[in-house]
Amino acid sequence: MLHLTLLGATGSIGSSTLDLVSRHPDRYTIYALTANTNVEEMVRLCERFQPQFAVMADTASAAQLKFCLGSATTQVLSGEESLSEVASDAEVDIVVAAIVGAVGLMPTLAAVKSGKRVLLANKEALVMAGSLFMDEVVEHGATLLPVDSEHNAIFQCLPSGYGVGSKPSGVTKILLTGSGGPFRELALSEFDGVTPEQAIAHPNWDMGPKISVDSATMMNKGLELIEACWLFDVDESDINIVLHKQSIIHSLVAYNDGSVLAQMGNPDMRTPIAHALAWPERIVSGVEPLDLVRVSQLNFEDADENRFPCLRLARAAFRQGGTSMAILNAANEMAVESFLAKQIKFVEIAKLIEKTLENIEAQVVDDLQTILADDFRAREYVQQQIKHLAV
Repeated sequence: MLHLTLLGATGSIGSSTLDLVSRHPDRYTIYALTANTNVEEMVRLCERFQPQFAVMADTASAAQLKFCLGSATTQVLSGEESLSEVASDAEVDIVVAAIVGAVGLMPTLAAVKSGKRVLLANKEALVMAGSLFMDEVVEHGATLLPVDSEHNAIFQCLPSGYGVGSKPSGVTKILLTGSGGPFRELALSEFDGVTPEQAIAHPNWDMGPKISVDSATMMNKGLELIEACWLFDVDESDINIVLHKQSIIHSLVAYNDGSVLAQMGNPDMRTPIAHALAWPERIVSGVEPLDLVRVSQLNFEDADENRFPCLRLARAAFRQGGTSMAILNAANEMAVESFLAKQIKFVEIAKLIEKTLENIEAQVVDDLQTILADDFRAREYVQQQIKHLAV
């Protein structure tokens, strides 16, 4: 029986993980669940899964959850420190890192430093602190398994015995696929009028608002490119981004003998989560088997960086190095939040990110404090810029 801490229990990754846990009660049990402010859903999950701990990042929400649970055996905690505590506790075997955004960095690092099996769904941990993060994985003997469908697909297509963080032998190119989101065929002249409601309506995946907007701008693919560079020890030039609107092939790996291996499946996050949970074994995920005859066609095209400038910005940030990637991520988080609040236009997301990269000088990464300091500087800069913009 393996004990799980689920960081980000109320999101889409959390929901899929808990579905898998409920299908395999003989293998997995929930030690701790965490969330930000969604008290109603946490009450339901605590009553169903009976975790030892429930952590709310928001203090007021924690007080409300404690009141709602009454005399239940689940102990309610709050704050960032508590997130790290339940991620590093000695009783925990697996940590699913599914908190969206920079707030997920510290508890994910805590899990790594405790030598856990870490199922990584939080892009920002590697985007912000890639070199430091991977050094900690090696130093503390943690097992790092990617949960993002694309990175999990790459991992499955790499040579047998390959370990995350070591350069794959014989690989000539990684092909990172993306659906292109809801605007892959929208006329560029119409981008100016895109609404948050349109941006979060992803055609293939069920995701939260922030990740859905990232998919619409394709910043999600830019962040995934950076993440893949750290995970698989390759350069950004070793990765091609390919648009594949069906979301059936989740990524591919090309070898020097001419072979190209692809991982395929229906677009359901339970597949990569099940793979990482049970690795190196396989377990039933509940995902409908892929019917290639019904799919019929698989289409591919190059990603246009003029249509999706966030791809260009992500590549540039990785090439620049240092804290550039943390600055990129912070600016994106702030810009997306403002777009969802209807404070800025869709097209201004990329413009704000580019302006931030140009005006916040990146530092050499000496420690985590340097990264967090530039993250803060970037957020302050974007906040000031937003005050001068109006939808």
